[in-house]
Amino acid sequence: MNSQNIAQFCKQVKEAREKLNLTQAEVANKAGNMTVNYYAMIERGEVNPSFEKIKAIAKVLKIKVTIS
Repeated sequence: MNSQNIAQFCKQVKEAREKLNLTQAEVANKAGNMTVNYYAMIERGEVNPSFEKIKAIAKVLKIKVTIS
């Protein structure tokens, strides 16, 4: 993912989490194999998560992720 796609994904993830009234800890727990600190770093755009982590988060938040 390029930096623009990562920034867009981070924004989408945070908005979806807030819309579902979930905490960062709840999303991290439901996504599996992820600490809340790592998940928070994803939301802030501080890390480049693996595709597997992106898929897990998208599934929890019920969002569609497209890669271009």
